[in-house]
Amino acid sequence: MSKSLKCPIRVVWVFRRTQWIALFSTDLKLTVIQMIEFYGARWKIESGFKELKQDMGRQKSQCRTAQSVTNHLNFCMMATTITWIYADQLKTNPERRHKVKGRTSFAFSDVRRIIAEAGLDPDFSRLCPKPSNSPVNSLVATLLRMVA
Repeated sequence: MSKSLKCPIRVVWVFRRTQWIALFSTDLKLTVIQMIEFYGARWKIESGFKELKQDMGRQKSQCRTAQSVTNHLNFCMMATTITWIYADQLKTNPERRHKVKGRTSFAFSDVRRIIAEAGLDPDFSRLCPKPSNSPVNSLVATLLRMVA
């Protein structure tokens, strides 16, 4: 029973690498495996917010008004989504630039590096040609309409 929440809770202790971690849940019907899976999924959500703040520049925003903060956040979220869609379309997983023992999955920065290398490639203008006329129907205009 939690005094602060004023309801029963379930606590599961998990040993991870060198320390014990306590997982709490107010849903008493969850099994131990389900609790661990849910917390694992929650951690992926938290790392997604970290990507938004640090990797996409959300943390260094100079916005002053509420509308500009909202617009900047929407652009950051859109850029993150497009990056992950691009990663999903890759035929092979990108190689990790900074290898971590025990991790096989790639990082967000690995996908960003691939996109940056593709953008600097001399053939990039062949894949994404500059519009010869007014860019009314361009990808950027479409994305701006989606955000607005």
